Amino acid sequence: MERCGRAEVFRLLLLVCWLTVGPVLAQVRHPLPVLWLMPMRENLTAGVGPAVRLALQDLKKQPPPLGNYELQLQLLDSQCDPAKSLKALFDAMWAGPKYMLLLGGVCPSVTALIARSLPALNLVQVSFAATSPSLSNRKWYGNLFSTVPSDRALNQATVKLLQRHKWTRVGIITQETPRLSQMRKDLLRQLLKAEVQVVSTESLSDDVCSSLKTLKDRDVRIVIGQFEEDSAADVFCCAHRLNVFGAGYQWMVVDGGTAGWRLGRRVSGCSDNNLHQAADGSIRLQVRQLRNANTAGVSGRTPQDYRDSYLRQLIQEGSHFSPLHAFAYDTVWVAAKALSQVTEAVKHREKYSVRRNVTVSEEEVQKMLLDAVRSTQLEGVTGPVFFRNGERMTAIELIQFQGSSGVLVGEFSTSTQQLRLLNHLLKFKGPGPARDRTLVRLQRRGVNLLVYSAVSSAAAVIIIITLIVLCFIGIHRKHRLLRSSAGPQDQLLLLGVLLSSSWVLVSGLDGSSVSDWTFETLCSVRLWTLSVGHTVGFTVLLTRTWRVYSLCRIKHQQQRRRQRAGRVVLCLLLLDVFVLTTWQILDPLRRVVLQHRSESDSSGLDVVVRPYSELCSCANMELWLTAVYGYKGPLLGLGCFLAWSIRSVQVGRHLTLSVFAVTVFSASGVTGSLLTSHNPPVQFCVSSVLILCCNIFVLSFLFGPTVSHLWVNGGELQGDAAEEEDENQLSRLNQQLRRRTAQLDAEIETVAMQLSEMSESKMLHKRTNNGEVRPVSWTHEAQVCADDRKPSRPEDVNSPELVRRRFSVQLPILHHSYLPVVGGVSSSSSSLFGGRDAFVHQDVLMTTVTSCPPDAARLESRHC
Repeated sequence: MERCGRAEVFRLLLLVCWLTVGPVLAQVRHPLPVLWLMPMRENLTAGVGPAVRLALQDLKKQPPPLGNYELQLQLLDSQCDPAKSLKALFDAMWAGPKYMLLLGGVCPSVTALIARSLPALNLVQVSFAATSPSLSNRKWYGNLFSTVPSDRALNQATVKLLQRHKWTRVGIITQETPRLSQMRKDLLRQLLKAEVQVVSTESLSDDVCSSLKTLKDRDVRIVIGQFEEDSAADVFCCAHRLNVFGAGYQWMVVDGGTAGWRLGRRVSGCSDNNLHQAADGSIRLQVRQLRNANTAGVSGRTPQDYRDSYLRQLIQEGSHFSPLHAFAYDTVWVAAKALSQVTEAVKHREKYSVRRNVTVSEEEVQKMLLDAVRSTQLEGVTGPVFFRNGERMTAIELIQFQGSSGVLVGEFSTSTQQLRLLNHLLKFKGPGPARDRTLVRLQRRGVNLLVYSAVSSAAAVIIIITLIVLCFIGIHRKHRLLRSSAGPQDQLLLLGVLLSSSWVLVSGLDGSSVSDWTFETLCSVRLWTLSVGHTVGFTVLLTRTWRVYSLCRIKHQQQRRRQRAGRVVLCLLLLDVFVLTTWQILDPLRRVVLQHRSESDSSGLDVVVRPYSELCSCANMELWLTAVYGYKGPLLGLGCFLAWSIRSVQVGRHLTLSVFAVTVFSASGVTGSLLTSHNPPVQFCVSSVLILCCNIFVLSFLFGPTVSHLWVNGGELQGDAAEEEDENQLSRLNQQLRRRTAQLDAEIETVAMQLSEMSESKMLHKRTNNGEVRPVSWTHEAQVCADDRKPSRPEDVNSPELVRRRFSVQLPILHHSYLPVVGGVSSSSSSLFGGRDAFVHQDVLMTTVTSCPPDAARLESRHC
């Protein structure tokens, strides 16, 4: 290695000597001293020497005035060290001769330092290397020019290509070198300005495969790679391992090179076929090396002629190929034309000036040279050479890797900022350009129309049945079976059934059929109808159950039980309204979109289907549901306890079944709703089926027997008038009996007073006859028994026979006065007395029925 390095240094020294002394010319040429700054130990610049030598040879063949001048290059070894480069520059300028122009600038760190000091040194620099985007500030770097397009132009071409295919989401993977790092910063600024999202920026300094895996995990489809040719094989090998290639991905390699497509060295674990497969379809943005037109330029050579001459020279000298050789060739021509033009202008001014012996100052010479370079226009081997703001205007080539070679598929003009693509040559692995992200197709998951129609039809049927029952009860409310029922509570219970059934009709409507405002309004309607309907219906069942329980256990007065039941219904309804109103004011329900798990779509490439559903929710949904369940849960438990307590009573069997049915369906509905909250259509179906089944059970248990009996026995309805007339007659009879009872009570009291007077008179009679006082106590029974021994006179009103006869008539009348038929208890006071089983205490019932006369017992059994 040391021998090779010494050989290269020796060849460079020979080149410097040859460039300085040169061949013996037939004519004297005016020397133009030029500094050439480059690292002599770099393989990249080792192949630049033959190109510079060809340029100097071609300059000698040019006619005057260009042929009258000879460039004398002074080579300086920069060693890519800013401090050493600056010291070598100062030493060369101190030693002389007077230098006005500086060539080279391969190392970015050296170029950035020296370019800032050029105005102070009265130098103009023309580089044959790409300038960093950080050197675009013409206020600081106004004396720096480059025949190679800057890296900013490559980034501009990249952004144009992204915009052409409407890619707005990319990932960047960069090799950590000073030049590529600056290039990445400029690319990020341009992407931000173009509103292109950069998902992730990864570095190749770490593990290459881990960096690519990060891009893949973040669903990056458009990958911008900024790496040198030596790293291309490693990158595409990892891309093949991770399957980050093919129709779903698009690689864009932006490195600014000019050597064309070469994948470099082979990587272990990946064959050449694997590398070519991973790189197939990738696009590389590179600077145009030679112009396409095969016409002679300013040097008299065509691009192909120059290339052939350069390769022959390179083979003769055994130097390495340099991708910058053509730009170095044109750079020598730019320097020669600018220096010769300034020199001619200075001579002309000194010769033809009005004042003699006029010397042009260094500042004026620098300005003239700066203007000359700015206005340079020539046709070089790399194409037209002209500058704008210190940057070379040329074309950026887009080379696509197809198979095992690169194909020119487009170019970007830095002067016009236009991108031209050859679509007939551009090939993609898929049906078209890759997408910048996985295509997500949103699919609304609503209630199936057939299912909604079936459930809504069932709800409509239940609503119609409920309305029919409600009207039937209103029309036949005077019937004995309906008159003995709960009255207004039945209507409230039917209202609860109507509200809960109506919830089914409004809950199946989704956002596709209604507007946002209507959907949010329906959210409140659903909440109110279901909650109020459930509260009203179950509260009526609870109060009925409590009334039966109190009759069995507590024996309170019926009127007080009715008033208390009405208060319970009102209190629970007000509590429900209070909670719902507070909920709607503080945290109203809004339309919320619920995303479901994505599913792959076999119909398209890189397409996933993301189902979503729309539901009603709020910020504190769990808190409000807990509040609602907190006061309704204990009520359900209390209702079950009371229903279980009255299960043995025949009149409470249907009521017990209804309470248990509502409790079971309510608990099942809450559980099913919570378990299926992630899928609103399923939640709707489960909740609707449970609500409708609950309403069917309530209607069947509580209203089914009565309505069916009245419907089947229609003739009994016609006999209601006769029964009512009989009841009116019984009422009149009861009134007459009450009046007769009052008269008999008065007569009994009169008889008792007479008996008392008689007993006193007999006591006085005995004292007068015997002469002694003896207490005698008479009772009514004793008098009757005494009178039985001795018959009394028929005309005696208080005779035992007449008294016994009066008692035999009075006692049955007094006994029957406590029966419902004869006015003891109103037959319409409670529904609990609609049947004989309503009497809890069977001993009292049997005694009453036994003591009744046949007609009275028949009426009793009908009304009780």
